[in-house]
Amino acid sequence: MRNKRILFINSIVGTGSTGRLISGLCGMLSKKDTDTLVCYGRGRADDSVATFRIGRDFDVYMHGVMSRITDRHGLYSTGPTRILLKVIDAFEPDLIHLHNLHGYYLNYSILMRYLKEKRIPIVWTLHDCWAFTGHCTHFEYAGCDRWKTDGCHDCSELREYPRSVCRDASRENFLLKKELFTGFDDLRIVTPSNWLKERVEESFLSGYGVDVIPTGIDLDTFRKKESGIKKKYGIEEKKVILGVANPWRDRKGLDEFIRLSSLLPDEFRIVMIGLKKSQLSLIPESITAIEKTESIEEMVRWYSAAELFMNLTREDTFPTTNIEALACGCPVITYRAGGSPESLDETCGRVVNVDDIDEVLRLIKDSSWRRQGISENCRNRAVLYDRNKRYLEYYEKCYKN
Repeated sequence: MRNKRILFINSIVGTGSTGRLISGLCGMLSKKDTDTLVCYGRGRADDSVATFRIGRDFDVYMHGVMSRITDRHGLYSTGPTRILLKVIDAFEPDLIHLHNLHGYYLNYSILMRYLKEKRIPIVWTLHDCWAFTGHCTHFEYAGCDRWKTDGCHDCSELREYPRSVCRDASRENFLLKKELFTGFDDLRIVTPSNWLKERVEESFLSGYGVDVIPTGIDLDTFRKKESGIKKKYGIEEKKVILGVANPWRDRKGLDEFIRLSSLLPDEFRIVMIGLKKSQLSLIPESITAIEKTESIEEMVRWYSAAELFMNLTREDTFPTTNIEALACGCPVITYRAGGSPESLDETCGRVVNVDDIDEVLRLIKDSSWRRQGISENCRNRAVLYDRNKRYLEYYEKCYKN
């Protein structure tokens, strides 16, 4: 009797939050007499899991070019997708676990028509809103609800990923997704936050069951450590207010951090990580500006050194940076946007209405809520998001039967 077989499809594997999630799930499943294959579209493969790359760098480039011209993202990469179907046939999966189908690597029309024909059970983890809109991955910042009323059209987010510069095809995209993504007999959706679950239930995907399984983190890696990193930047006497984003822009709170830097007492210092080189010259000298880092160890040192982690995002699904900060004993302030507040409670952080910078400033200055023992409270809260527990939750809810 052969092992159960599960095939994953995602834009990346081994890196980023979605890629690390898939690698972790494969590692867990290998201990459950289950064979896995990860089909991915971009970047390097994770050597610890069996993988197949869908297409080449050139295919990704051409898909991106055509998307910008036509606004039909996800409808190119025809050849690579047809090869993928042959790989699926050869692997003979008992279940297919979809993640991000966007990312300039896959033709979702070809794939979804094939999956409907084959009737293979499907789990689809949504990491954003792309699956039920005509263009965007997020709409909260734009304040748009056409996706749940009369359908997408006249899109205001064309300049956002997946960027289009020549055409608005949001209406056609919306109708095609509605046709292709509905009507499956055995498809279950997973979201990392209750916020995204509620959006799914308001969309044309509402006919499917939805499980919430928060994204987990590695608690052995993310833990409070002695850190001399403030001395490296000459701010050892300052209380660090840390912000992390990739990329930084106003919808992630870039303008709010700059505004706040002119209002803070001298004892505090804002540190922003993840800035582009082109942005560094635009950041005031009152902020310590750092480019993107791939070093998890460096991030742990910053989380450990910070007085507060501040996430002033105006849209997000479920940011794991909040949990990483908590795991290192750092309390969090975030805007009430998307799923960002869901990892917090009153013992470890505060949630503020979007754009209420006066309340953010008050909470920074008022240290009474950051009482003795808050570092331990933060760690205890982060333990709820142990990645190993989340992998087992996937097993119980999605893979076991």
